[in-house]
Amino acid sequence: MAKTILDFEKPIYELEAKLEEMRKLSDNLDIDKEIVKIEEKVKQLKEGIYRDLTRWQRVQLARHPERPFTLDYIYNMTENFIELHGDRLFRDDKAIVGGFVQLGDYKVMVIGHQKGRDTKTNLYRNFGMSNPEGYRKALRFMKLAEKFNKPVITMIDTPGAFPGLEAEERGQAEAIAKNLFEMSRLRVPIIVTIIGEGASGGALGIGVGDRILMLENCWYSVISPESCSSILWRSWDYKEQAAEALKLTAPDLLEQKLIDRIIPEPLGGAHKNHQEAAGILKAVLLEELAQLTKIKPEKLIEGRLEKFGKMGAFIE
Repeated sequence: MAKTILDFEKPIYELEAKLEEMRKLSDNLDIDKEIVKIEEKVKQLKEGIYRDLTRWQRVQLARHPERPFTLDYIYNMTENFIELHGDRLFRDDKAIVGGFVQLGDYKVMVIGHQKGRDTKTNLYRNFGMSNPEGYRKALRFMKLAEKFNKPVITMIDTPGAFPGLEAEERGQAEAIAKNLFEMSRLRVPIIVTIIGEGASGGALGIGVGDRILMLENCWYSVISPESCSSILWRSWDYKEQAAEALKLTAPDLLEQKLIDRIIPEPLGGAHKNHQEAAGILKAVLLEELAQLTKIKPEKLIEGRLEKFGKMGAFIE
């Protein structure tokens, strides 16, 4: 698969290409000092660009095709993954994956959206857009975790629930609504992690939890910038303005108290180093689990209801 370079990343790649040429010449020429200078310049350029990203640029990073997906995190930070399948009602939705894993000293249930990296795998995974059976599959896994008293970790990365006619016929809205209801009263800890895109009810269908974590280059909103632009301006050309207005990035949502914690990514985004990104996420999840597993089920449910009850409330 060809390397994806975003527009705002081009100056970095151009300077890195120049640096690589100089390294090849260094065997014959004494240019070590110049190489060190350019290495420092590359570092400063990266830090400057990724520190001052616009909201739309973060949306682009969240959609990066090389970004780690749910299964990448599972394989890079857990052991003994036992993948489970099917909703026991209709079929196995490939856009949702999950199963029991060993995370450090904890046995947990991990459930998440799964995208593909090329046309073939994206069609197989339905571009990470779940049908009703995907949400019912996720709920079955959660109930199984509750039965065995194991914490639940969900990973959100979807452009939305599948909007097809067949999905509506099989009860898309009901499936998502039921998940919201059941997750609000699940008697085990739930940690929600946004690892990429978090769009609309498709994200919220596995998004009710005791702790809401978000990687720094992700977005989470009721609507995508393109769809918002299409509704307001009858064109996708204003997606950047829409992204700014929606305030859908991690710092925005932390300020609005819609998430609890921002998880840092490797410089340049999680796609730059899957193992490092997984290591950072694993450390945070273990911290959260150490706290949540000490809380009694009744208190967990009470806190969860209070958390979500406060969202959207304001005083003029």
